Amino acid sequence: MRSIPVAGSRPVRSAEEQVDTVDTRGRRGRRGTGRLDEPGRRAARPAPTPSVGPTPPGGPTPPGNPTAPRNPTAPRNPTAPRNPTASRGPDTAATPNAAATPTTHTTVHRTRTMPVAPRVAAPSRTATALPRDPRGPDGPARLTTAAPRRRHRLRWALLAILLLVVAWAGSLVWAGTSAWGAVNRVAATPAVSNRPAAGSGSNYLLVGSDSRAGLTKAQRKTYATGNAPGQRTDSIMLIHRPASGAPTLVSLPRDSYLPIRGHTTNKVNAAYAYGGPKLLVDTVEQATGLRIDGYVEVGFGGFASVVDSLGGVQVNVKHAMNDKKAGINLKKGSQLLDGRNALGYVRARYSDPLGDLGRVQRQRQFLAALMSKAATPSNVLLPWRLHSIGGAGAKAITVGDDDSFIGTARAFLALRSVAKGDGQSLTVPISNPGLVTPVGDVVKWDTAKARALFAALRDDTPLSVKP
Repeated sequence: MRSIPVAGSRPVRSAEEQVDTVDTRGRRGRRGTGRLDEPGRRAARPAPTPSVGPTPPGGPTPPGNPTAPRNPTAPRNPTAPRNPTASRGPDTAATPNAAATPTTHTTVHRTRTMPVAPRVAAPSRTATALPRDPRGPDGPARLTTAAPRRRHRLRWALLAILLLVVAWAGSLVWAGTSAWGAVNRVAATPAVSNRPAAGSGSNYLLVGSDSRAGLTKAQRKTYATGNAPGQRTDSIMLIHRPASGAPTLVSLPRDSYLPIRGHTTNKVNAAYAYGGPKLLVDTVEQATGLRIDGYVEVGFGGFASVVDSLGGVQVNVKHAMNDKKAGINLKKGSQLLDGRNALGYVRARYSDPLGDLGRVQRQRQFLAALMSKAATPSNVLLPWRLHSIGGAGAKAITVGDDDSFIGTARAFLALRSVAKGDGQSLTVPISNPGLVTPVGDVVKWDTAKARALFAALRDDTPLSVKP
């Protein structure tokens, strides 16, 4: 017998109708249990029958009676219509005339409590909490300053470094320009119309003058220069800086026998005595076929001052030298030469078995050592050291009146490259080092080899003459 639903209550199904439903995957449903009878559905299992006692007065307890015994395992009919006015607790009392069966069960309503996510406080805008100290689980929590403050400090640090770099670079420029402003000037460009045409690269003439002008009596005695009047050249070097590649340094012996414009053939240093730098440059241009682009002259006193400003120069003396005319008495071996001994070392020729040729070799050797010492970081990168060396060099150097700072700097950079071994250093080819002439013993060039050497320099081609 089926129960009749009454308004205000939910119908009660018989045990045969209480069939649990499962999803199409064959999983067990939330209500009831049972085995799978067919794919996607479990077999119905009869609901347990509650124990039946004596019928209470007035008949069996109708459905929805709050005093009726409840079966907590009784399933709920999902298809039964709901009364929106019914409470979510026990069912309201049913109509007294409603029919009931002894096997009816009361539907149990279950309320499910949903978890609520905890409320999280908003993060602070001024500081960020760091993880606890990894050295221990109970380490104190530390705070760090915000990222904007770190960027602010970094910006100030970079600005301070930039200012230091600018100040250092400015001091180097100041040291160089102040030294250049104190350099002596002389007219050295020949006033002739048949000068050689410009070739590839640049050529500079480096001259060591033996002029005693400007030296005190005590300095002449110290440097053993004597009191000879006039001025001559103790050393003449040609520096070729190619358009690309390594530079070349060529020594021209001071006794080289060359024709001099307006005079007879004579030693090349006589050109300096006759007409100064202009005539000397013209004589070298006519003999080599190279156009001279810059002129640098170093005097006795200035040379010694530069060496002393560097604290001396280390040189390997190949043999003992005792030369009274040069004012030196040097032992064989490596030694530190001060200004006085360095000047005598590059001037001496009577104590050298090779005479003037040996002297030009020592001049190139000492020049390489001098440039290496002057180019050390402690002398170049420290502004006060550079200013001190530049001041001494400015008093020692004389340049052509139309020479530029950049051109002269390139000449010294070429010398530095040769000193480091990045260039070639040689003497002009010689055919007779002791030719007897009316003007005395002179050095005769090998004309064919000399022309080939200077042609290679002019065209920037490989040298046919090896150092």
